[in-house]
Amino acid sequence: MRRRFFQDVPESDWLSYEWQIKNRIKTLEELKRFIDLTPEEEEGIRRTRGIYPMAITPYYLSLMDPEDPSDPVRLQAIPRAVEMDEKVQSRGEPDALKEEGPIPGLTHRYPDRVLMVVTTFCAVYCRHCMRKRIFSKGERSVTREEIDIMVDYIRRHEEVRDVLISGGDPLSLSLEKIEYILKRLREIKHVEIIRFGTRLPVLAPQRFFNDRLLDILEKYSPIWINTHFNHPNEITELAEEAIDRILRRGIPVNNQAVLLKGVNDDPETMLQLSRKLLRIKVKPQYLFHCDPIRGAIHFRTTVDKGIEIIRYMRGRISGMGIPTYAVDLPGGKGKVPISPSYVVRREGDKFIFQSYDGDLVEYTIDEVT
Repeated sequence: MRRRFFQDVPESDWLSYEWQIKNRIKTLEELKRFIDLTPEEEEGIRRTRGIYPMAITPYYLSLMDPEDPSDPVRLQAIPRAVEMDEKVQSRGEPDALKEEGPIPGLTHRYPDRVLMVVTTFCAVYCRHCMRKRIFSKGERSVTREEIDIMVDYIRRHEEVRDVLISGGDPLSLSLEKIEYILKRLREIKHVEIIRFGTRLPVLAPQRFFNDRLLDILEKYSPIWINTHFNHPNEITELAEEAIDRILRRGIPVNNQAVLLKGVNDDPETMLQLSRKLLRIKVKPQYLFHCDPIRGAIHFRTTVDKGIEIIRYMRGRISGMGIPTYAVDLPGGKGKVPISPSYVVRREGDKFIFQSYDGDLVEYTIDEVT
């Protein structure tokens, strides 16, 4: 495991989640001790202060190439001036997906599932975050009273079968509060599935070296974890160990990557990411088109780029390694999948398909009546 910049830190500290959080790099002066920042990065840190703040765990910082301003981990974690550029700030919306509703923290978009946002805290504040609007609110978690209001809503809506707990990072909450949420939800008979949206396996995998946390998650099973590896460089020995610890408690892990310009908008990069995810037994579930969020517009690619990536992966990796490419529609209209079309033309019951390697193949449907 690389420990760039932190070779003198004792192993016991390096493997401590609490140490990682306590020693997050949050200022320009601190970051300059480790990385020779570009003028754009320095300006970005200054201009985003108090609006889109910076915080980086020592672990995630150690994955960066200090000599390469285009390093994919660096691009995800260090602010750049473009975030505050007029062209970026004038486009997109803070809440493009219309998550905020009458009950603070609760979104009921689909009939059978709800979203609970339970904290504004993250181990690392990703520059492409779909909830950048909450960064300026400070680091806080919901109170028990706020939790009770959300749980009461879920109890009264018997159509809700699936609850996604997110943030910020919900698994950054205290163990007592995590258990309080899970216990309250498991008292509701119609809640069948509970999911956590967390990037801690990527940003601070040490969180999952805590057996008591894993005991709690296992106790309230079925629990699912959706995480967020965006680049092959983020899959390290410690990340793999964290995933293994989760899986051994019977908790499946899916990955939901975001297509990001300059980070992973390359077919071979995404292929390598999926290969490494499968190797550590994580299902590449989604590749999301970057949302039209104010302050993150510069990460957006064309939809054609996403289709190109999915087409490239077909035939080069098994089907379970190909994520569903999807757009989360503005206005809270939900996710829609986008897939390359392999139908070249149709003549009655005869189809002409293009195979993954470009051959044209005739296929006739013989319906038996």
